[in-house]
Amino acid sequence: MYKIGIIAGDGTGPEVIAEAVKVLGAAAAKFNFKTETIPFDIGGDRYLRTGEILPDSVIADLRKVDAILLGAIGHPQVKPGILEKGILLRLRFEFDQYINLRPVKLFPGVACPLVGKGPEDIDYVVVRENSGDVYTGAGGITMKGTPHEVAVQTGVYTRHQVDRCLKYAFEYTLKRKKKNTLALCGKTNVLTYIYDLWERAFHEMGQKSYPTVKREYYHVDATCMWMVKNPEWFDVIVTGNMFGDIITDLGAITQGGMGIAAGGNINPEGVSMFEPIGGSAPKYTGQGVINPLAAICAMGMMLDHLGQNKAAQAVEDAVKAAVATKIKSLSAGKMGYSTAQVGDMIAQSL
Repeated sequence: MYKIGIIAGDGTGPEVIAEAVKVLGAAAAKFNFKTETIPFDIGGDRYLRTGEILPDSVIADLRKVDAILLGAIGHPQVKPGILEKGILLRLRFEFDQYINLRPVKLFPGVACPLVGKGPEDIDYVVVRENSGDVYTGAGGITMKGTPHEVAVQTGVYTRHQVDRCLKYAFEYTLKRKKKNTLALCGKTNVLTYIYDLWERAFHEMGQKSYPTVKREYYHVDATCMWMVKNPEWFDVIVTGNMFGDIITDLGAITQGGMGIAAGGNINPEGVSMFEPIGGSAPKYTGQGVINPLAAICAMGMMLDHLGQNKAAQAVEDAVKAAVATKIKSLSAGKMGYSTAQVGDMIAQSL
């Protein structure tokens, strides 16, 4: 029995999460496990109604679940940053979800903007450190609104944060059993403090504990270029929070866009949270045209994390078959099916 916390969120979030839960039910029936989904009213509507963003009582209840499935956060009537910091970042920090795991995988039948590249070329994973860097809130503004205004936002990393992220990345590379290559993405020629720490820790750990894993290093700008020109070079990429935030969205567009991209915020020893990468898309709310595949793929990642590996693979195989043979486009309103029909299609194929 798995207890799954459901934060459907804003905009089209509830619509895509409903289909992910539908497929979760089909997977549970097929592979003989049980789930209990526990909904949490968190998002822009609650904030506008009550002024609450993420009450401590909700945090306490979420600590009791096995995993969290998140729809989308972002409301057109709420100033950007309030919900994102108050919900997304707080959840990541409260549950110490120090890994952001982002598979970049092009499925057969999905249009790729990179000419000449196919599924055999785009199949790698980005391990993004999720607890440090400029996201910690260190900094501030003085003399705001004057010609002499000063804004400072400081990137901060401890050796502990770096080491535990690298350990996860090395272990994931071994588990993946592909090219057995881990690449560090950094900027050692400019960010000479933070990425000196990352690079030293990377090679020390690799030499001592993971000698069979090939190690490579790329500056972040070179990484972006090779993700476009030669994505087939990559196996697993590990990087800091800011660079990871940027390159994973670049990776998402090469795999077909936000309609198929999923990610996990991982605490290997605690509660992890899984989500589609796309936003709340409020202009499509209630129309039944939004693509739920990214949410379904995120749910599949959750199953894999919980140890239901066969079920996770079955979900991925069902999505692959759907995009290869039935779904016309990953764009909202152009799939050839409604949101619910796509969910039915994946559930029935299980």
